[in-house]
Amino acid sequence: MAIDSLRQMTVEEYFAFDEASEYKNEYIDGEAYPMTGGTAYHAEIMLKVGFALQLRLRGGDFHFYSSAMRVRVSPARYLYPDLSVVRGEPELDEQAINLFNPTLVAEVVSPATADRDRGSKRDLYQSIRSLQVYLIINQFKAQVEVDSRQDRRWQSQEYAGLDAIVPLPALDCELPLAEIYAGIEF
Repeated sequence: MAIDSLRQMTVEEYFAFDEASEYKNEYIDGEAYPMTGGTAYHAEIMLKVGFALQLRLRGGDFHFYSSAMRVRVSPARYLYPDLSVVRGEPELDEQAINLFNPTLVAEVVSPATADRDRGSKRDLYQSIRSLQVYLIINQFKAQVEVDSRQDRRWQSQEYAGLDAIVPLPALDCELPLAEIYAGIEF
């Protein structure tokens, strides 16, 4: 993700700009931030995470969204997580463009996005009332950071190595790192 913003704009201007743009843009307090493309590893890991979760949660009341789904953090903040999962009925705007109630969001970090994903984006995601889990997934080694809501506080835990299994009690499942990193060479 690029660090530099494009220019100041209203939310309505941002929606029009983002829809007309050839790439996605996040929006924070009046500024649009262009998103950059990911690596092959980034794309493969995200698909494997989504697939592993869908296998475990099939038959339940879960909805999965790729990075094409924009998440509303607040009326002046919109992000595009790599993966979003909703437990229960998704709350969407009239155009089904903005998701209001993610239960889990995940980001695959790169050197260019790591500081923002672990800093300001973490803070933004944790401000979403419905959010229970934020996954920060490393694409260069088998490592997942998990922020989970425990009552009203957030707790962080790191899982590393292909033998590690990430517990996701908010989704009533676990996520083995061996599955999401299968075939990835570091």
